[in-house]
Amino acid sequence: MDVLSSLSRFRIIPVVVLDAAADAWPLGEALVAGGLPVAEVTFRTTAAAEAIRILAARGDLLVGAGTVLTPSQVDQAVDAGARYIVSPGLSRAVVERARERGVEVLPGAVTATEIQAALELGIDTVKFFPAGTSGGPAAIRALAAPFGGVRFVPTGGVSLANLHDYLSLPAVAAVGGSWMVPPAAIRAGDFATVGDLTAAAVLAAASQEEV
Repeated sequence: MDVLSSLSRFRIIPVVVLDAAADAWPLGEALVAGGLPVAEVTFRTTAAAEAIRILAARGDLLVGAGTVLTPSQVDQAVDAGARYIVSPGLSRAVVERARERGVEVLPGAVTATEIQAALELGIDTVKFFPAGTSGGPAAIRALAAPFGGVRFVPTGGVSLANLHDYLSLPAVAAVGGSWMVPPAAIRAGDFATVGDLTAAAVLAAASQEEV
């Protein structure tokens, strides 16, 4: 199964911010135990590349890199073992480097113009970010009408409370969220809470599939 198909199957992508790479291994254990073996490690801290390396080495997680802004960060992420790249905006340079490195890339796009630009680059699955302040489910529904072949991964403002609103949309492949990997719990070493929140997220997504 290819990366995009796997992300669509998981339905939820934990968006992770790690201050210390040492937290990566127990975080991975918590995600797997909670039934969600996938992580998007953001390049918002200096620990990102090493954290990706540690998670990828486990062999039981689909690991990607988020907040990737430059071709150099693409290289760092892929060298560390990332299998997909996520960017908050649409950068031709980032897209092209990801393709050169042979990994999937999900650039950000929230307007018709940005989506058309993504399509011109051969991209048909985009990150819809920040979802909460960019119109949310209603905006995705409106954009999906003229762009029938595009799939969206809304991130930013997605929570357990509005998960159904996003996952019920046919154009939504998956959602990205951080509510099951709260930085405070990670910093405190409370990975039991991470596991419980992850399991609850998986259950909520599964309930949506049954509707």
